[in-house]
Amino acid sequence: MAAVPAAQGTDPAAKATVQDDSGIDLTGMDHAVKPGNDFFSYVNGTWVKNTQIPADRSSTGPTQDLEELTEQRTADLIRNMAQTHPAAGSNDRKIADYYAAFMDEATIEKRGLTPVKPELAQIDAIQTRDDLARVLGSEMRADVDPINATNFQTENLFGLFVTQALEDPTHNMAYLLQGGLGMPSRDYYLSQDAQMAAFRAKYQTYVTALLKLAGTADAEAQAKAIIALETKIAQAQENLVDSEDVHKAATVWRASEFTQKAPGLNWTIYFQAAHLGNQKQFDVWQPQGITGLAALVGSEPIDSWKQLLRYHALDNAAWLLPKAYANLHFDFYGTTLEGTPQQPDRWKRGVDATSTDLGDAVGQVYVKHYFPPSSKVKVQAMVKNLLATFNERIDTLAWMTPATRAKAKEKIATLRVGVGYPDTWRSYSALVIRPDDALGNHQRAVNVQYQYALAKLNKPVDHGEWWMTPQTVDAVNLPLQNALNFPAAVLQPPFYDPKADDAANYGATGATIGHEISHSFDNTGADFNAQGKLENWWTPQDAAHFKADTQKLVEQYNRYQALPGLYVNGQQTLGENIADVAGLAVAYAAYHKSLHGKPAPVIDGLTGDQRFFIAYAQSWRAKIRDAELRERLATDVHAPDMIRAQAVRNIDGWYDAFNVKPGEKLYLAPDDRVKIW
Repeated sequence: MAAVPAAQGTDPAAKATVQDDSGIDLTGMDHAVKPGNDFFSYVNGTWVKNTQIPADRSSTGPTQDLEELTEQRTADLIRNMAQTHPAAGSNDRKIADYYAAFMDEATIEKRGLTPVKPELAQIDAIQTRDDLARVLGSEMRADVDPINATNFQTENLFGLFVTQALEDPTHNMAYLLQGGLGMPSRDYYLSQDAQMAAFRAKYQTYVTALLKLAGTADAEAQAKAIIALETKIAQAQENLVDSEDVHKAATVWRASEFTQKAPGLNWTIYFQAAHLGNQKQFDVWQPQGITGLAALVGSEPIDSWKQLLRYHALDNAAWLLPKAYANLHFDFYGTTLEGTPQQPDRWKRGVDATSTDLGDAVGQVYVKHYFPPSSKVKVQAMVKNLLATFNERIDTLAWMTPATRAKAKEKIATLRVGVGYPDTWRSYSALVIRPDDALGNHQRAVNVQYQYALAKLNKPVDHGEWWMTPQTVDAVNLPLQNALNFPAAVLQPPFYDPKADDAANYGATGATIGHEISHSFDNTGADFNAQGKLENWWTPQDAAHFKADTQKLVEQYNRYQALPGLYVNGQQTLGENIADVAGLAVAYAAYHKSLHGKPAPVIDGLTGDQRFFIAYAQSWRAKIRDAELRERLATDVHAPDMIRAQAVRNIDGWYDAFNVKPGEKLYLAPDDRVKIW
């Protein structure tokens, strides 16, 4: 097994923001900028000026630094596993062997395209549309999760997502989602933006080059045909805003109805090949998209589909094929689409792949070393305070009727909050890992994940299921479970520091926790009751008031220009913007509640309120390449980080803390400040 370097250049831990006991970084601020004109730059301007994005990244900031720190720690853990020669069949052995196979470039080069040949042979054998349906069904994968379900994209024609039914919390449901594209979203095929058109031209070059590398004789002609079919797929797909509408997603079709509602694909053969033949009904998340894609299966030439499937098979495997394939793949997806000039070191890619395909196995080891019980206890105390504060704020909403208020308080009372790691770990006993089969290991891991999803269809709903691994630097709200996940990796400095002043912890991690709590009451979460059922629990007048307030937020964010001529889509990002504003307001109130009536100390000449808001804006510290920002504007339901920091303009306390006056760019009159929850 190739050894994992103990350090690669600068230790990631050393890159962490320089902080004092206040928990904030004073050196990164730019006092030449007025807080009321640009709070992000006031707090982070000097850091932005002095920071270079590493060559192997498309962006940088505290989130990326934490990801790198977690990556390095995980690498060290893997190295130690290899040295202890773990028992055959154990999780530790599987982790060590998975990583060893990824790092064994000599074997990968020697095997060439051999690992992908069975899939290519299956595609080559397609003769009829029934054959096509069988192959498409065999490629169905459970690569959808609640974090990216609405903006999900896969090269497989459809994706599977298994969780509890929208309108029946007692049973799991199979959700069918649209896919079929090689580029990040339909906008890359359909947008008239000049940069998007340039991406399309470079995609043509990439597809041609990949096919040539694989020995395709008429590579250029096939590339044109492949992109033409992908463009038709993009036209058939529903857009991101429509995909976010959970009411449109609550479309249940009986299996017998697919032939009538989505003709063109032999659904009986498709579902049998996907091991879904025993399912009587499905939730069709994007019904128009599913109908349009099925029609293309019936109308486009079989040879065109075979060319598309061959290309997708190569493209999906390229990162685990010989170096020429992996480099070509990164050149397009990393450098062209995201602007990242240099591919990450192989050991980093190996750690990321291992941590993805053996997520809970790696997570178990990670939390033993890096998330002590004391940290969990302190975060749980903060969560308890934030929930209590949110509950109290519901009581103060004069516009809310008693009936709606009672339902809202029930959601808070039953909210499940997972801190650090799940109560039950995923089993990998069925996963075969070989130390000389990098692509095969990944393929088997993906298949085990699919089998795990299928198995849930015949089991009771697990309301405590986690959808993130402990080593993930992120957090998530799960409306269907009325639950939150806060992984261990995100609960560390600079976001959370048990030794730091409360103002900073509440401004950074407290606002994140408040954000996730608020998702239970955003434009989507508010449509689910305490049991996770899609249900209207609002009176008409309350719903009208909520919609009017959220529309003000749509208009506010529509005015933010992220790149010259490119603005934030306020509707696309609405759910996250609601959670940012509401979560910040709740965290601010919870911070004051934590003071128990005592004045906050002044540290470094800054009041408690000033440190709270500075910590919040520093948590969104980021520098991003234009290409990556462009991609996020097209595919992400979050506003760019530098804009998320400006949410402070909706909080009354921010105006007092920084003496913000009318005429300054971020100033909003009191009636224009959006107050949701």
